[in-house]
Amino acid sequence: MTEQSTTADIHRIQRLIPHRYPFLLVDKVVDLNGCQSACGIKNVTMNEPHFQGHFPGKPIMPGVTIVEAMAQTAAVMVGAHLQMEDKHLLVYFMSIDKCKFRRMVVPGDVLEMQMQTLRGKPGGKVWRFGGTARVGTETAAEAEFTAMMDVPAG
Repeated sequence: MTEQSTTADIHRIQRLIPHRYPFLLVDKVVDLNGCQSACGIKNVTMNEPHFQGHFPGKPIMPGVTIVEAMAQTAAVMVGAHLQMEDKHLLVYFMSIDKCKFRRMVVPGDVLEMQMQTLRGKPGGKVWRFGGTARVGTETAAEAEFTAMMDVPAG
């Protein structure tokens, strides 16, 4: 795929970020607008391992996994813009701020993560992102976070 591509399917996502089952939390990224904004899509299913214990009889997607899905969306956005396919891009949280949870996310929901770059530039390692995770028109979570992007030597 070229830099101008506005989507990343699961195959491209796996070439951009190292996450794999059970911790790959974004199925597709659409509306890629360079490294400025993107929308990640997560189809929430009962088969996910965290639902075994969170909570038996009332499955709810843990808030930390929602924020992680947001971060993975941001990493795909930047990685796609910088053409980082197969470069082993690693992304580390540095801070999570202004995080609020507004709605439970349950199996059957389609979670959409609208992410924007607040600070960062190609060649820079430290980036800041903000975004909102929604189910339909309802806000499920919102957060800002800072992350370090690194490509290991080797």
